[in-house]
Amino acid sequence: MNRRSFIKNSCTACLSVTVLSTFMQACSTTKIIPGTLGENGITLHPDEFKLKQKAGNTYASYIIVRNEALKYPICIYRFSDTLYTALWLRCTHQGTELQASGDAIQCPAHGSEFNNRGEVTNGPAGSNLRSFPVAVSDNQIFIDLRKQS
Repeated sequence: MNRRSFIKNSCTACLSVTVLSTFMQACSTTKIIPGTLGENGITLHPDEFKLKQKAGNTYASYIIVRNEALKYPICIYRFSDTLYTALWLRCTHQGTELQASGDAIQCPAHGSEFNNRGEVTNGPAGSNLRSFPVAVSDNQIFIDLRKQS
């Protein structure tokens, strides 16, 4: 095999593994639910975060609430049984719908990035994401859409 063929085959193999790995990671971790939209907000059950595994309970770090009545989805991060953050997936730069991946939220249009608390970590966005108050009671999670936290 000559040098050119070796480099071409090596690069193609590396790229294929990287793309496949990223695709598999994204598919396995993102859970999208409609939630129950009420007059003042969205209600969901904490079990929505449970991942089905043989070796006990594990939890997704976040889920996405996508409901026809909402202009943009809401990403809910789970930090503990009682601590959650609800972030509106609308970029503060120019209003593009954001994408969540692990503990980061990215804008596909211009590259802005935010952490799992909605804080800007990379511009061009200059302000944090809109977040909503989250209350946990009676085994329900309530996201108050009337207020911004």
